[in-house]
Amino acid sequence: MYNKIIKLIIAAGILAYAVYQFTEGFIGNGIMLILLSSVFVFLYFKNEFILLAFLRLRKQDFEGAKKWLNKIKNPESALVTKQQGYYNYLHGIMVSQSNMNEAEKYFKKAIALGLSMDHDLAMAKLNLSGIAFSKRRKQEAQKLLSEAQKLDKQGMLTDQIKMMKENMKRSQMPNQHYGTGGSLRAQKRRG
Repeated sequence: MYNKIIKLIIAAGILAYAVYQFTEGFIGNGIMLILLSSVFVFLYFKNEFILLAFLRLRKQDFEGAKKWLNKIKNPESALVTKQQGYYNYLHGIMVSQSNMNEAEKYFKKAIALGLSMDHDLAMAKLNLSGIAFSKRRKQEAQKLLSEAQKLDKQGMLTDQIKMMKENMKRSQMPNQHYGTGGSLRAQKRRG
């Protein structure tokens, strides 16, 4: 895994060679080299392994996504801050299937580092809300759920948010078996 600064150095070197090509009269080569240097600048801001992990997750291939994420050995030196957020976000999604405590740590770290897309932030908060609800922290779960609903401007998570709200309402309802008049034997004796 390359350090993020190396990508910028490579882009600067290619750009310098493109300027040299322009001065020598090879305009086509210069333009092509500028386009090539822009690829390295793009990869500085959008890590290639995270992009490949997202592609694997779209196909529901959690093992493949984990394989690509494991290629990032030191996320602090290899990724910019937002990409570190997505690194933790993806780990949180994959770990949430098996270990809620670890998933909660990953999602909280992803939110602290920042995610650039509102629906990704909403998804992280929705997952955190579900984790908090399962740990019987209902106020925190409701707060996170309302934040997720505000962030979901395109309505991509409306069904999941609605389902989570229904689950919360169901758990708050009192049990109906209290005050029904006792057991069936006692009712038969009275009748």
